[in-house]
Amino acid sequence: MTSWQLRKKYLEFFVGKGHAVIPSASLVPENDPSVLFTTAGMHPLVPFLMGEKHPAGKRLVNCQKCIRTGDIDEVGDQWHLTFFEMLGNWSLGDYFKEEAIKMSYEFLTSEKWLGIPVEKLAITVFAGDGDAPFDREAFNIWQGLGIPEERIFKYGKKENWWGPAGETGPCGPDSEMFYITAKPACGPDCQPACSCGKYVEIWNDVFMEYNKTAWGKFEPLAQKNVDTGMGVERTVSVLNGYGDNYQELMKPLVEKIEELSGKKYTPLSLRDTSPCQVEEIIGSMRVIADHLRAATFIMGDDLGIAPSNVDQGYVVRKLIRRAIRHGRMIGIKENFSHKIAGVVVEIMSDVYPELLKNKEFVLANFKIEEDKFTKTLQAGLSAFAKASADKKKISGELAFNLYQTHGFPIELTKELASEKGLTVDEQGFNEEFKKHQELSRTAAVGKFKGGLGEHTEQAVKYHTATHLLNAALRQVLGPHVFQKGSNITEERLRFDFSHGIKMSAEEKAQVEKIVNQVIENDLPVNSVEMTVEQAKKKGAIGVFADKYGEQVKVYSIGDYSQEICGGPHVERTGQLGHFKIIKEEASSAGVRRIKAILE
Repeated sequence: MTSWQLRKKYLEFFVGKGHAVIPSASLVPENDPSVLFTTAGMHPLVPFLMGEKHPAGKRLVNCQKCIRTGDIDEVGDQWHLTFFEMLGNWSLGDYFKEEAIKMSYEFLTSEKWLGIPVEKLAITVFAGDGDAPFDREAFNIWQGLGIPEERIFKYGKKENWWGPAGETGPCGPDSEMFYITAKPACGPDCQPACSCGKYVEIWNDVFMEYNKTAWGKFEPLAQKNVDTGMGVERTVSVLNGYGDNYQELMKPLVEKIEELSGKKYTPLSLRDTSPCQVEEIIGSMRVIADHLRAATFIMGDDLGIAPSNVDQGYVVRKLIRRAIRHGRMIGIKENFSHKIAGVVVEIMSDVYPELLKNKEFVLANFKIEEDKFTKTLQAGLSAFAKASADKKKISGELAFNLYQTHGFPIELTKELASEKGLTVDEQGFNEEFKKHQELSRTAAVGKFKGGLGEHTEQAVKYHTATHLLNAALRQVLGPHVFQKGSNITEERLRFDFSHGIKMSAEEKAQVEKIVNQVIENDLPVNSVEMTVEQAKKKGAIGVFADKYGEQVKVYSIGDYSQEICGGPHVERTGQLGHFKIIKEEASSAGVRRIKAILE
């Protein structure tokens, strides 16, 4: 089965079950992102999971582009991917556990759909803890469908609980479906929680029945929802008996890497090479294919994210540079990242046409970034030569500094050290690297604060204020102004918008005055559902309009502002308080950023 066939079957199946197909949202979450990237199909749907009415109805299905960077250092193994496609179906207060599980079982096992033998499936359910009880209902439903008790495993929150997306929000127990591969068991206790590869997760049904509050309490949701996810690449791989994710959608990329490096991906072609080197070569090819595909999709998104030192741009830079390092390690001497990106565009633009539309921007940025990093690598070689002079051993701290500052992987440092007859303190490097990871995770947690996921009273006020700010900026600066992203915490709003030059003090004062006048006028905030075409004719703005389905919500603030949005919003502008701009600065080329507060 191909990925194209899997997407088609999945959508057809759920349309037959009364679901409406919605398009993939942007990889960069619109409005109030609670994360840097869209990591699952549910992120764009948070307001609707919390009770907002979705224009397409209560049953939805789609194929969502996703980026996950939490385990980026694991990429290089068989299954981990940074960019992937997630098939998902949702019930917004409609059906719940029994119907969701039965639909999952039918799609997986029916000969009309995937036709997986029942004996090839293993299931996990939530074991229960002090916050929520054992999910006996899910356990009993799976048993009733013919899954024997010995293949239904009970795990705690680490394995079988989803959410919330941020520190607060909808969450609940989940039930995961695993494909049992032909790989030998790692031991008598081998089970889905193992990482040996015997069990491969292919689908996850999340039962959102709780809301985690700011005080850490798990309260029952008024609207119970179902959120599911099936990874396209992984499912295609297990259905076809592939040993990893690099045999179908990723294969053209691997073949291009083979051509550029003169190396082969298959272990048999490397039989004269040591087993360790074979694994390193294959791992490097996987990193290159994965990272450059992910970077292509991020830069190819309609928001036009370029490599930089902050936020999404930082991730793009890290992906490209890590791929280049691995390219050099397997013998690619020329600039090559843009060539791999060209293959990604060629094979994926039929499903995601924005890649073709933004191809010129993507390829140009790959070339610029690779040129920059080539110079950085040369500087790193000089730094190594200077730091290693008159030394017998490279300390772990020095090895990590070479990694962090100049992008040197430990393998490259070891290779250079070996040429000089030096050893490297790998344990010390690993300790420094572990500290770095902990700091990164702590920083990443901050990205989850705020946004629509929190749905707090103050977050809703700030979200509504972004509508007023957007309209005021267009009024003062001109119609070229469009929203390029936003982020909200309990303390402030941050709003990115298209504008090429710094705002003057007079312009900022004028924007503040307009927004506060609208607040003082206490205008009503209303929403109406209509088609995208009707919304455009009505004059509603929304640069993300092409990412919505046929029906959208248009929020009107009196006769002052009309914008396509998912919500949530206050009922009247008088609830907001006094608006004040605290900072206006550059965000990226052609994009400015405003930070503002409500007093």
